[in-house]
Amino acid sequence: MEISWLGHACFLFETSQGIRLITDPYESGGYGGAVGYDPINLEADIVTVSHKHADHNNIQDFRDALIVSEEGEVSIKDIEIKGMLSYHDKEKGQSRGENIIFTIQADGLKIVHFGDLGEKDIDLTAFSDIDIAIVPVGGTFTIDAAEASQLIREIRPKITIPMHYKTSKLGFDIDGVDKFLKTNPDYEKKDSLEVNRDNIKSFKRIVVLKYQR
Repeated sequence: MEISWLGHACFLFETSQGIRLITDPYESGGYGGAVGYDPINLEADIVTVSHKHADHNNIQDFRDALIVSEEGEVSIKDIEIKGMLSYHDKEKGQSRGENIIFTIQADGLKIVHFGDLGEKDIDLTAFSDIDIAIVPVGGTFTIDAAEASQLIREIRPKITIPMHYKTSKLGFDIDGVDKFLKTNPDYEKKDSLEVNRDNIKSFKRIVVLKYQR
């Protein structure tokens, strides 16, 4: 499987069978230009949406894709997806609403995309034996670097990919990735991640991807 970070919370997963899954597609130029990542301009078979904010829910560009945006389980083209309800804030959704955490199983890998997780009061027993955790680290709208660090210590994924943090293309007032990396110095930077069951232990515990848009 190849994993590419397009920007913000948007990732492209390309399986060994050629299936393309995209998570949380952003609206390029959204929020008055604060979302400065370039348009995605890709086709996908499946699109997952953790919540309906414009920086995560730009599904109109994926008219031929199956959209998965609710809790529950679904199997699509040899990919198993399970959505679990969580919240975008620490007030049980009163401030920013609900958030769906997606567990994606494909190519023998178990991947969890935490979306805009805003609080850690979740059932951590649902996240055992994770190969790759994709976790927000920027704070303000999501858990911050310290909370993200505690989360991955508790669930112990083989690889963690940070997301939803300040970059030169994102104008939101959130932290960059440096705070998270200061606490988690066992990291490497890569353009994309080509991973399978055989090579997953060859990577550092933290993999920082380069945004592709």
